Formats: sequence, C-alpha cells, structure tokens
Amino acid sequence: MELKSLQKLVHNWIVDHGIRYFDILTNTILLSEEVGEISRIIARNYGEQSKKKNCRKSEDLGEELSDVLFIIACLANQTGIDLEKSFYKKLKKKEIRDHDRHYNNQKLK
Repeated sequence: MELKSLQKLVHNWIVDHGIRYFDILTNTILLSEEVGEISRIIARNYGEQSKKKNCRKSEDLGEELSDVLFIIACLANQTGIDLEKSFYKKLKKKEIRDHDRHYNNQKLK
C-alpha cells in the first residue's frame, strides 16, 4: 500500500467511525503512549526484562506498530503533510549523508 493510500484510508476511517480527529496535542501524547507499549514488548520479548506473572494482556508487536502508524497518519493528515513525499525526500537525504558512514563503521563488521 502506498502511504498516500494509507493516509486516505485513515482519514476515511476517522470520518466514518471516529467522528473527528483528536487534536494534535492529544494525538502526540497517544503516539508517545503507543511507542511505550512497543518498547515494553521489545524489552520483554527481545531484551533482558522478564514478563510479569499476572500479565493477562496479549502483547502483539504488529498491532502496536500499527497503532503508531495510524497515529502518524492522523498527524500527517492534520498538518497537511504528504508522508510519501516526505519519506522519499528523507530517504534521499539519508542515502547521501550515510552511505559511506555505515560502510566504514567497524561496529557493523
């Protein structure tokens, strides 16, 4: 799926089911919360932290990553940003800036 299509899909969902967008501040706080949930899952499943015994909540990393993507699309829609255009612009910048840097990084060898 193209990012433009994703942004349109999120917008249509908001209009059809969400009544309206939460304000930008609320969405930013929700984004922070969702990133924290991703961090918790990764710390417990891939890091050194153990899972809590009484943890009944199902931990689905894909679902939490999707929550972040949804909120990012909301924020982009609210601020008039074309994520696809911005992403390719950023990728080009990183290609120029980081090409040799990573090849010469001894930590990655």
